[in-house]
Parts: sequence; C-alpha cells; structure tokens
Amino acid sequence: MIYRIIQAALSLMGLVLGYEISTIVFRVNELLRLLSLNDTSIIAAKIVCSLIFAMIFYLLTPKLVLWGTKAREWLENRLQKTPVRDILYGFIGLFMGLVIANLFSGALLSIPWMGPYLLIVANLVLGYIGASVAIKKREELSALIPIPVWQKKQQSASANRIKPKILDTSVIIDGRIADICQTGFLEGPIIVPSFVLEELRHIADSPDVLKRNRGRRGLDILNRMQKEMNIEVQIYERDFDDIAEVDSKLVKLAQILDGKIITNDFNLNKVAELHKVPVLNINELANAVKPIVLPGEEMVVQVIKDGKEAGQGVAYLDDGTMIVVDGGKKHIGETIGVMVTSVLQTAAGRMIFAKPKSM
Repeated sequence: MIYRIIQAALSLMGLVLGYEISTIVFRVNELLRLLSLNDTSIIAAKIVCSLIFAMIFYLLTPKLVLWGTKAREWLENRLQKTPVRDILYGFIGLFMGLVIANLFSGALLSIPWMGPYLLIVANLVLGYIGASVAIKKREELSALIPIPVWQKKQQSASANRIKPKILDTSVIIDGRIADICQTGFLEGPIIVPSFVLEELRHIADSPDVLKRNRGRRGLDILNRMQKEMNIEVQIYERDFDDIAEVDSKLVKLAQILDGKIITNDFNLNKVAELHKVPVLNINELANAVKPIVLPGEEMVVQVIKDGKEAGQGVAYLDDGTMIVVDGGKKHIGETIGVMVTSVLQTAAGRMIFAKPKSM
C-alpha cells in the first residue's frame, strides 16, 4: 500500500515537473515562431510532455525507492555515530547558510525564467557550506558558546552507556548464555534479531533429528531467558533484505545499534573484527575462567582412557580440561593422585601434563 502511494506521488511529481519544463520551453518566443505553433498545439504539447515525465517517474519508482531506502539507512548510521554537539552546530550552520541565501532572494527572483530555480540552488549550496563549516569549526565554536550543564551530563551518560549485546544463532543453541546472564555478569539489553529467530525456526523444523533438537533447545533457552530471568531481552524486528548472509546482517546490526556481538562462531568473530565491531566469545570466556594450575601442584583425578603415546592415560577436570597422565595407562578406571609437570595453552584450550605421585 505504501509503495503504491509513493509510486502515485512520484508520478504526480513527474507530471508537474514535465508541465513546468514545457512551460519554460514554450516561453522562448524564437522557438514558437520557428515551430509556428498555435495555442491549441502548445496545450497539447504541454500535456504530452507532462504525461511523458509522469510515465518516466512511474517506471523509475523501484529504483528511486531503493535509492531512498539506502540513503535513509546511510543517514541513520551517520546520525547515530555523530555526537549531539556536531548535530547542533551543523543545524546552526545550516540555518545561517539559509538566512544568507534568502538575503539574495530579491536579486535572484528578478532574473527572468531562471530566478526561482537559482534561489533553490543558492539555498542548497549555502546551506551545505554553512553546516560543513560549522562542524569543522566546532572546537572554536565550543570555546565561544558555553555548553549547558545538561548537555555535559548527556555527553557523560552517552560515554558511559551500556552497549546492547546481540546474540547469534550459535550462542543461543549453545545454551551457556542463559547461565552467564543469570550470574549478572552481562549488563545492558540482550538483542535477538528476527533473522536469527527465523534461522532458529528453520533449524527446529529440520528433518535431521540432531539439528531439530538443537533448534528447539535454542528456542527453549530464549523462552527461559525471557520468562524466568530478570534481564531485558528484546526482539529486533528489522531485517536487511539486501544482505543475504546472517553473519553480515549481525555485523550491520551491531554497527547500527553500536552494540557487541555474542557468539561462539570463529568465522563471525573474525568478520566482526575486520569491521571494528566488538565481539564477546563464550568459548574465550570459558577458557579465561578455568582455574590456573602451576607445575608442582597436586590433584586427584580419575583416569578414564589411554592416551596417544605409549603408557599415557587421560583424565578430565570438571570444566573439561584434559589431563595427560604419563604412565597412567595402567591406572585406567582408578582415581589417583597426580602431580602437574607442565601446562600447555592451545587454540582449543588448556592441556595439563602430569604424572602419578607414586612415580
């Protein structure tokens, strides 16, 4: 419905534009004498010209709507990232530029035919110059114009604003995000984009049993976060139809909201870093909070299987950290005391090497 209204408005604009252009053209007396047109022919020519421009604008509506949408998104992104002070100074500069342009309105309007159009051009040019100069000279203007106390408080609040946290599909399915939120370590609103919910729904409807269970688990986790926890969970309804990949949509949304992405996805982590978008990785958090073990410390573990090398046994801590016990193969199934010999930190996590205390 809105698209049809925009299309009708653009067609009407084209009709008026075509009529105005034809009127300007037929004001040229030399052209009228050359074509030997009477009043009826001139009216017919104006109607034809108006209809042609209306048809052109009608056919260009999809392109114009697309350009308008992109321009709106670009303007929103710029305004959200622009400090309030710069917007205020830009508005003051724009106002001054328009005032100066309209001081010349009398002289410009006295020019035959082109006067009104020159006035529009003057308003656009001088308005842009005024806003641009004011923003570039904002530091000097700040020294001249005292900033009110309320504005300083607003700037301080903006600087200390808690950024929203945007969840991706992998971290919802993982489930640990609910426990982290329950501990109170995460602040600010939790944002769940509609396209992430849609991806979860597709996974939950998958014919593959494992995928279906993972998708349903993710939906249950979100339900639990919304109903049982004292945390703000918001569903972001806007989608980005011009972007195909969900990861790219998440990065775009984080840029618009000035938020952080919470994920377990290694590739999304790298893409976000390339776009200067902050990322909170649950796996990195899990590795960071594992207890620090130093060589020489003793612990009690249960050896559950043999290792890769001859005579080795493997045990695990409660947090999943693997312990390789040298000479532990003969103790498989037993709970023994071991002494840490070395600790290896890898990309996959921490690995502990130990030997039985009796050795």
